[in-house]
Amino acid sequence: MKLVPAASTTVRDDLPRVDSAARPATSAPAPSFGSLAPAAPSAPAAPSGGGATAPSAPASQPPAAPPSGPSAQASPGAIAPARDAAGAPRTVKLTVARIDPWSALKLSFLLSVALGIALVVATVILWQVLNGMGVFDDLNGLLRGVGGVKSQFDLYDYVGLGKVISFATLVAVFNVLTIMALTTLVTVLYNIAGSLVGGLNVTLADE
Repeated sequence: MKLVPAASTTVRDDLPRVDSAARPATSAPAPSFGSLAPAAPSAPAAPSGGGATAPSAPASQPPAAPPSGPSAQASPGAIAPARDAAGAPRTVKLTVARIDPWSALKLSFLLSVALGIALVVATVILWQVLNGMGVFDDLNGLLRGVGGVKSQFDLYDYVGLGKVISFATLVAVFNVLTIMALTTLVTVLYNIAGSLVGGLNVTLADE
């Protein structure tokens, strides 16, 4: 009997090694014959990288509450007057307890100066109208006839335009001083009376 030596086996290291992690996953087990229902479609996977993402559903927001108050009831462009609970216009009672004498003096000065200017202008206009109508000439002839033929009376020496303007200016200045003095005096007297009886009551109402 002849013995045959066993063949030696060698492992080659130049063959590529297969990593267990890189092995393809085993296929899923075949479905059984009892369950043949189609599988539900899966949601599409979101693309990776810089691709466009699917638009998300907008978040639900609660509806805005309608505006309340007087502004919600007023028509556009119109301002409703303030009214009380009964619907009548609102009234406010105020008391003029004191008036500043200095402010009253300044106001009276401006008003009196305006009145003085108006007086001078009105006097000049009136004189021009009367002169244009011949009133002064008629009066001058009448007075000369009364005084005689040799009378040298001239009405324009007394009622000439220059004299009339000078007289009106003096009256206007006198009116300015008088009005300022009286206004200041009345203001002081009102303040004294207001400190005793409480002043003048005024009621204001909305339209």
